[in-house]
Amino acid sequence: MPATSEIEIRLPDGSALPAALALPDDLRSRRAGVVVIHEAIGLNDDIRRIAARFADAGYVTLAPDFLAGLGPKPFCIARFARGIGRVHVGRPYRQLAAAESWLRERPEVAGAPIGVAGFCMGGGFALLHATGASIDVVAPFYPLVPKGESVLSGICPVVACFGGRDRMFGAGGPRLEAALERLAVDHDVATYPAAGHGFMSRHDGLIGRIEPRLPTHGGYDEPAAEDAWRRTLSFFDRHLAVAPHA
Repeated sequence: MPATSEIEIRLPDGSALPAALALPDDLRSRRAGVVVIHEAIGLNDDIRRIAARFADAGYVTLAPDFLAGLGPKPFCIARFARGIGRVHVGRPYRQLAAAESWLRERPEVAGAPIGVAGFCMGGGFALLHATGASIDVVAPFYPLVPKGESVLSGICPVVACFGGRDRMFGAGGPRLEAALERLAVDHDVATYPAAGHGFMSRHDGLIGRIEPRLPTHGGYDEPAAEDAWRRTLSFFDRHLAVAPHA
């Protein structure tokens, strides 16, 4: 599995956005890029693991830390959520656009297609971002799905995953699929009946002990996670194909 390195992206306002960067082992040809958006708790080793797995599949992968510089953890989570609510104009959207631009300009990518994958709160952020961004595909994992279908107008192709035991977000899967069908957007939406929220993530410590007891029935579920990886990478391969240089 490729290792991740810690980098900083300079933003237009002069500040820096910390991020983890994972590069494929084989860089003899131009590669598509993927931006990974973390859960509410921020960039951690588990998100770095996920970024490394995208890199192992051949993508130049960037995982920014959108909580950096927002203060103590409870306050920074609230500020991150508030920024996501200001669709396309909030601070997280400006940071994500800058991260995508930085990734496109990397010599390994050089203008190749870009995809975005988001988890939990980051999944909802990715879904909203994809309605107005110049990206080629989005993979929201167990996101909050907007109630108004018009919010999704203009979205790029979507591959999405939900947990059937997730009592808070699981019902969003069929609703998202129906909306994408009506919008005639290419999509692959699946709900895993035996899985709960956060089934892609491996949380240790207090979070790992608490999440199975919540209404979301969170926790890593290997069968669901591996099938989600299979579907996501297949969908990404189709929409992030890189044309050779002329």
